[in-house]
Amino acid sequence: MPHADAQGLPNVPVWDDGTWAAFAPLHGTVTTGTCVIGLGGSGLTVIEELLARGESVVGLDAADVAAGAAGRNGGFLLAGTYDFYHDAVRKHGRDRALAIYHATLQEMQRIARAAPGTVRAVGSRRIAADAWELGDCRAQLEAMHADGLACTWYDAADGEGLTFPTDAAFNPLARCRLLAQAAVRGGAMLYARSPVTAVEGTRVDTATGTVLCQRVIVAIDGRLEQLLPELVGRVRTARLQMLATAPTTEIVVPCPMYYRDGYEYWQQLPGGQIALGGFRDHGGPAEWTTDTTPSEPVQMALEHFLREHLGLRAPITHRWAASAGYTESGLPVIEQVRAGVWALGGYSGTGNVIGALAARGVVAAALDGDPSGVRLLLGEQWSMDVPPHSAASSV
Repeated sequence: MPHADAQGLPNVPVWDDGTWAAFAPLHGTVTTGTCVIGLGGSGLTVIEELLARGESVVGLDAADVAAGAAGRNGGFLLAGTYDFYHDAVRKHGRDRALAIYHATLQEMQRIARAAPGTVRAVGSRRIAADAWELGDCRAQLEAMHADGLACTWYDAADGEGLTFPTDAAFNPLARCRLLAQAAVRGGAMLYARSPVTAVEGTRVDTATGTVLCQRVIVAIDGRLEQLLPELVGRVRTARLQMLATAPTTEIVVPCPMYYRDGYEYWQQLPGGQIALGGFRDHGGPAEWTTDTTPSEPVQMALEHFLREHLGLRAPITHRWAASAGYTESGLPVIEQVRAGVWALGGYSGTGNVIGALAARGVVAAALDGDPSGVRLLLGEQWSMDVPPHSAASSV
């Protein structure tokens, strides 16, 4: 049973219906074309792309399908980068920011097609927490309208801000489980409960097995810098925390909401439950950790927000946490860290859509020699060259 937090609730996300049977661990030696490490949304999208090219694939996960942030997040599908659109234009240039925005809109449609029944096209809202953020919302609205992107002003009893009609809500865990089932039907060999102990060249070792392959694609978000020490200092793992309530009719939340520059976020599930996350900054340096046990300071801040800001009295039924990788730029890491070993991760909390785009980009680069998908995200200066280091890694 998952470890229980201080309130006695198991560390299980509201998305988990308890019906999933985990894949078996890897035992013995298998040979394949590509070994994909990580069975979250980006790893499973990598596998989907590889299978479409007729590649043989082995997928490994230390725990289970979407056991990390991919299946334990807030269930938002948001267009664009980590930065709000006007900030992305300032940081990355208008052409690139706009191209990424359009690419994420297309990727959301692909996610919905690949995992039918998991996505709700309900839009999203950004609610301003103070006067400064209200002005920032107006700047974002102006920039988006200037580039023909759908965005409207929102002003109602629960606050002022912006509505983004092309965003969506989804069940992240159900989506990944559907992708995993499709991958197995397509011929992929997937193994759970198989933490990687070493990546030496294109040999991948676990505690009970070995994968021999032509290439390795490491598609994990949190703890990426532990498995690939070349990325220490460039990716940093943080703990993200959430809670959920029993079904309630106290309020109606029509779409995903984010508040205080996105530090807090919530939505109402089709069954009436409220899923709320945030307050990572309230936990201080302790939240820069690979520990995924919910912590009392953040959980208490979430509960106070639930009771006092949202005004809910519904009982809390779930408290959980996950690891996510952050980068200084807010853009992911996508690169060949050694000959035949590729890395992608560090999505800064935006892995649902950007992670899928990164996955398609890395496969096109690694197998087709086509860098365009990665350069869309990271810029024209991105190179396919292997950095001048080639150490083995172990965890």
